[in-house]
Amino acid sequence: MAIKKNYIIKKRNILNELRANNMTLQELRFFSIYLSKINPDKLETRMVRFSLTDFQKIMDFGKLNINQLKNTTNNLLSKIVNIPNERGGYSAFQLFKKCNVDTNEHGDWYVEIDAHDEALPLMFEFKNKFFSYQLWNALRLKSTNHLRMYEILKQYEKIGERILLVEELRELLGIDKKEYLRFDNFKVFVLNSCQEALEKYTDIKFTYEPYGKKGRGGKILTLKFTIQHNENYENPISLEQFINLDEQPQEINLVEQQFHRKLEFLCQACNNEFSIPQIKIIYDLLLKILPYRLLEQDTEVYDYIKRKYDELNWRASYTTITYRFGYLKKILEAEIIE
Repeated sequence: MAIKKNYIIKKRNILNELRANNMTLQELRFFSIYLSKINPDKLETRMVRFSLTDFQKIMDFGKLNINQLKNTTNNLLSKIVNIPNERGGYSAFQLFKKCNVDTNEHGDWYVEIDAHDEALPLMFEFKNKFFSYQLWNALRLKSTNHLRMYEILKQYEKIGERILLVEELRELLGIDKKEYLRFDNFKVFVLNSCQEALEKYTDIKFTYEPYGKKGRGGKILTLKFTIQHNENYENPISLEQFINLDEQPQEINLVEQQFHRKLEFLCQACNNEFSIPQIKIIYDLLLKILPYRLLEQDTEVYDYIKRKYDELNWRASYTTITYRFGYLKKILEAEIIE
């Protein structure tokens, strides 16, 4: 499918109101690009093809190995949505049903993906209750929270405000119940971070304030968001610029992923709270903790860091932590066996 200058994403409100489904930033970005490439009025556009070079950039790969590619496409095929019904139950199904990785008649590699039959009503032939935005708004956002917050508020841009329970917002963002239990942490690492990112990279900006009655102990239960058009943003990025089609395509091989890309991936285990140099320090500690066979598996390293990051957030729920990276470092250092 040819690259167009402007891709428009049309997304049904019900699909936007679902929990983030534990998608990584790359998976959320991929889904946005998929929605921008289909024509929601033409069901026959459900199968979308990406050149391997495009897919590598979208999924933030360096040099690609076949096992990594299989893991990524399998993860995309396993994404489940739960659609509530009027009686309190729900229907569950996958977003995508089939993926092909192959070469065309010129020998160029591509990745092709098709929507699941059950998901088609969420993506095609809907007449109302949807919103739209230009794809460039999603390309520069650096975390799942940023991208989801953009969509959550963009849906209500014409109304100009949105009122959300804090717990409802956490659900929509896909934040674990054990993360950011203290509102001051949620404010700094989620709300303020999203506020800065959206004003810098997208066509909307927002302010927020507590709304309505507070809970026990003055706990903030509800937030009111005021949404405005971002008149100061003038430099949207095109899909061509994002993918950089002038680069020479890289072949599928068994070469190890570039270390910098590995660290970028591991940053997501900490919700992108820490910098790449800080994650490098964490990784160096893991060299003393994990067996080599696990260090070779990015998902194992990711899961280990995520568990320790969850522990950090749990401890932050009952004690004041002024330097979160230093505290996480101490948690890991305690695991080292001399």
